[in-house]
Amino acid sequence: MSRAAPVTLFLSGDVMSGRGVDQILPHPGDPALREGYIRDARDYVALAEAVNGAIPQPVDFSWPWGDALDVLDAECPDVRVIDLESSVTTSDDFAPGKAVAYRMHPDNVPFLAALRPDVCALANNHVLDFGYRGLEETVDVLDRAGLGPAGAGRDAEAARRTVAVDVGDGRGRVLVLSCAMASAGVPSRWAAGDGRPGVDFVPDLSARSADALARRLAAVREDGDLAVVSIHWGPNWGYGVSQSQTAFARRLVDGGVDLVHGHSSHHPLPVHVYRGKLILFGCGDLVDDYEGITGYERYRDDLRLMYFPTLDPDTGRLLELRMAPMHARRMRLEHASPADRAWLSEVLSRAGRAFGTHVEPAPGREEYLTLRWWRR
Repeated sequence: MSRAAPVTLFLSGDVMSGRGVDQILPHPGDPALREGYIRDARDYVALAEAVNGAIPQPVDFSWPWGDALDVLDAECPDVRVIDLESSVTTSDDFAPGKAVAYRMHPDNVPFLAALRPDVCALANNHVLDFGYRGLEETVDVLDRAGLGPAGAGRDAEAARRTVAVDVGDGRGRVLVLSCAMASAGVPSRWAAGDGRPGVDFVPDLSARSADALARRLAAVREDGDLAVVSIHWGPNWGYGVSQSQTAFARRLVDGGVDLVHGHSSHHPLPVHVYRGKLILFGCGDLVDDYEGITGYERYRDDLRLMYFPTLDPDTGRLLELRMAPMHARRMRLEHASPADRAWLSEVLSRAGRAFGTHVEPAPGREEYLTLRWWRR
């Protein structure tokens, strides 16, 4: 017997709540940085203001989300998953050898709570920016706030634990496994071990590694569950997707995974639908302090996407993918302009041609984009 209704998820790329974003919130932490050129996080605020105008300080906790909160209210997704690419800590234990470090003060966690995420994927290249102490505090703060930390913990067992979200109305659960790879800048030494804090680290793009992830999900899966692998992988810039990444994602689907939620890229990457299942190779950033930073303008990383896939609850097959384009300005998300929506459609359609996918305006909902795909 079919369940009552399809299941809609909200998926985001990187939420980088440290540095400049943390500084404009009500409880800014220590602004000290150890970067090559900028040593004070408040300088990132100044860069943004120089480009787009003054930012009121402090802002309220909802400010960085801006119009995204209205979009979420309108969509009412059943499950919300973000990649939290920042530690939440007061630790000063800067990780050696890291060029960039992100931390948000724990008293600013209401900023995250305003989005109401069910899962915060933590297996990424910034969760250990402030050492084991910073990681442990991050997990504890998120746990107390009920924000579903996944992919990192005090030992391997905790880091590898799958988070199960009850969809409600008898529609089963969504299982989320968060993991990370070296291709996204995650050091192998950050892998959690027996009695050692760290992240759920995937050593390579082999079939064996993909099968191991699929088996872990199968071991906790119950009838009616949908399975998501949220994976931090690949470079920050560029639209190319390697054959090995594609093969790995497909192998996950062959092993029973219903959706691959990829992130690390600073801009959206092409979308793939394989055997009816959604593969997001890279969702781009959602929140960051990059305004005023030059060098990659051609990628338009000021444009962001909120992803709303709707899945068949019985088969996990993709029924529809809606994407809400946003524009980051004054460290706040605003609805993207018609011209910016058209730019995203054209770029993602061109990049998705190899995967048989096309992005276009959603019929009757001009503020959204939608995906069309051919069976592959």
